[in-house]
Amino acid sequence: MRIVLDALGSDRAPGVDIEGAVRAARAFGREIVLVGPEEVIRTELARHDAEGLPLSVVHASEAIEMREHPSRAVRAKPDSSIVVGMRLLREGQADAFVSAGNSGGVLAASLASVGRVGRIPGVLRPALSTVFPTLQGVSLLLDIGANTDCKPEWLVQFALMGSIYAQRVLGIARPRVGLLANGEEETKGNAAVQAAHEALRGMTLNFVGNVEAKDLLQGAADVVVSDGFVGNVAIKTAEGVAAMLFTLLRSEIKARPLAALGGLLAKPSFRAVAKRLDYREYGGAPLLGVNGVVIIAHGRSDSLAIANAIKVAIDAADKNLVETIRQDMADAVTVLEGPSGALAGTTSRSTDLGGAPST
Repeated sequence: MRIVLDALGSDRAPGVDIEGAVRAARAFGREIVLVGPEEVIRTELARHDAEGLPLSVVHASEAIEMREHPSRAVRAKPDSSIVVGMRLLREGQADAFVSAGNSGGVLAASLASVGRVGRIPGVLRPALSTVFPTLQGVSLLLDIGANTDCKPEWLVQFALMGSIYAQRVLGIARPRVGLLANGEEETKGNAAVQAAHEALRGMTLNFVGNVEAKDLLQGAADVVVSDGFVGNVAIKTAEGVAAMLFTLLRSEIKARPLAALGGLLAKPSFRAVAKRLDYREYGGAPLLGVNGVVIIAHGRSDSLAIANAIKVAIDAADKNLVETIRQDMADAVTVLEGPSGALAGTTSRSTDLGGAPST
């Protein structure tokens, strides 16, 4: 197995990315291909005890910056680390691609002609997903930014792909699937959510109905489906609340001597909770629906987050995620769009996905 890593991805690249690759190569024993300026990468590798580790380098002279427009940057920089890495995946020279870079650029490169991995047949739109902690364990939320406005059939496919990922990679035997809405009643949500709700009720998925934002962290569903705008706001709000709570706790404990003593005694518990809420422990977010394993890590990732993102890629490749989605999606499309299917008569087949992705 070969995992391609964009060495120019994170906010502190290439140092953090390469350190993460070294950690992953040492921990998981899979070959990691570092893509970026060869001389820079080899100089950075020399700072680590990487002799004998399964690490290789593929040269790429350009980088797509976070501030750049995704589609235009992909076209203007065919020798960027994202495009070159995606091309390796497309040509079968790698089993997965990992990047902590411009997420819109990764999505654009996966669909654009310069790097085109393309979509799995039958998939209308790729969805960016993320695993987040709940009181019941973890849940998968998708979409979190790839598609800000969604059609009902896109949401239905997100539910299918999310259920497959939760079952295959997260090990949940029969994932509960819910729609993120402003109320539990089936009449809640916008028109797309209501139509998707009706379609999902007629499917064999373990659909549990609408899920309100307040119930996300309670573990009300194993897979939560939304459009990219709502999903992105929801996950970033949760991240902000968690950070605020830890900041307030530290402040209040330091302000009271007795509380400081209690805090010292409770320190192991605080550390355990912090680890469970730490985004670095979850690595990266799979881009579901593209015809290859693509994992997008957070731009502020450190070496631990990069190593765990590589672990997510290894797990997805090991468990044949793409092939499973391909087969299940083909079966689902036949059922959904058949004469009596839940989405019969939709225009989903003619939807043009060749343009710039919505990120």
